[in-house]
Amino acid sequence: MAKVSKKISNRFVKSVAKFQKVLQIAKDRDINESDTVSILTDVFSEVFGYDKYLEITREFAIRNTYCDLALKIDEKVQYLIEVKAIGIQLKDEHMKQALDYGANHGVEWVILTNGVEWKVYKIRFEKPINYDLVCSFNFLELNARTDKDQELLFIVAKEGLAKNTRKEYYKKAQTINRFIIGNLILNDIILNSIRKELRKLSDGVSINVSEIENIVRNEILKREIVEGDDAKFAESRISRFYKKANKKSQKKKAEKAYPVVEAVNSVTK
Repeated sequence: MAKVSKKISNRFVKSVAKFQKVLQIAKDRDINESDTVSILTDVFSEVFGYDKYLEITREFAIRNTYCDLALKIDEKVQYLIEVKAIGIQLKDEHMKQALDYGANHGVEWVILTNGVEWKVYKIRFEKPINYDLVCSFNFLELNARTDKDQELLFIVAKEGLAKNTRKEYYKKAQTINRFIIGNLILNDIILNSIRKELRKLSDGVSINVSEIENIVRNEILKREIVEGDDAKFAESRISRFYKKANKKSQKKKAEKAYPVVEAVNSVTK
């Protein structure tokens, strides 16, 4: 991740504290969606560094309807913002509406927020169109002095766009997560390594890989790790990786063997 400059860091510390007070009052008063949008316009300006009049818009039409907010840099939409009233809990159905907005306009990045809860998504333009949760945070619980929370803020910040911060964070999130790690453990290479260690531990007792897989799958990993769309996506990604690695390995072996074969052929001619 790109390092947050001192200037931006100071802005985060000062402005986050300010809007934590504003949002807490708004939450206590249970303000409506329109008023929540008004506060968020200031948040995107003062916290995240977007020009309030040129880069934050409430008039972004998508197929005869308007999204709540859009962040535009040089006339290109960088984020679509789906806003709910501060007292409404964010749900999957809210993201589906934002997904439709993004898919219809070719915008990859969407933020779903009620001012307190924030969820950043990346749309995957595949068939069917899907999306990944990149990160989430509670604005009232942020400590803007810590590197961890500054990293989250920088993903949304205008300055973070120029440094591809959100893409780097997304790439990391796609690799270091429970679904990838869980399905990686279930890969034959890892299971065979466990089998070898167990044989050492048990002084050569016969152990089948299938026995180990059964225990890992049914007694160690949570069901959600090995079932569902996220698990299938992780399994598919790991499978593609090992197939590609295996092809490279076979190609290298063939290239190493080629000179030997040629030498043998020249002798036997």
